[in-house]
Amino acid sequence: MTERHYSLFDKLIIEFDKAITTVAGQPATTDRPVPGTQLDEGDLSEAERKQSAGLMRVNHAGEVSAQALYQGQALTARLPEVREAMETAALEENDHLVWCQQRLQALSSHTSLLNPLWYAGSFALGAAAGKVGDKWSLGFVGETEKQVVQHIEGHLKIISDKDLKSRAVLSQMKLDEAHHGSTAMEAGGARLPMPVTRLMGMVSKLMTRSSYWI
Repeated sequence: MTERHYSLFDKLIIEFDKAITTVAGQPATTDRPVPGTQLDEGDLSEAERKQSAGLMRVNHAGEVSAQALYQGQALTARLPEVREAMETAALEENDHLVWCQQRLQALSSHTSLLNPLWYAGSFALGAAAGKVGDKWSLGFVGETEKQVVQHIEGHLKIISDKDLKSRAVLSQMKLDEAHHGSTAMEAGGARLPMPVTRLMGMVSKLMTRSSYWI
């Protein structure tokens, strides 16, 4: 069979559909079981429930951003193997997206109303990184995942010990994100300049603080 070649317009339509599915639909996943399914719901106080919901909302928003980042990079990546790696990582990030959404529903809460904004900004960043070059695109992934792992570690320190289900989801996400980051660097990712990593950290803090509440 011959490989189908899509026009730029076709690709934009496909990406728009992916954006709608990520922000408001049911994205495709790897069909891995949800971590902590066998665990009981913890007897959380109202304060603990709100804290768990806020933290899982932040993580869900982070996964929306990660999905957009990978999709943007896959669109502009030059090497086929890099493009395939981005698409595979995006599918695994969808697992996290669904897991966080299910936890928010179980906690009687909602996803961030700012998710469309995070998706649009992250997609643009990913596409720009891919245009600059694959080594920088991979380096951007490596640094992003490094910062995500740090965020998750911080959440695991403060989320209630009684919320075993959320902790199980976060623990598996941490392993996956670390793997994505190391894979990107081993594939030839370049370390980003310090001003870039600091700017990424500032943007991440803005997203974290706003998504916790909104």
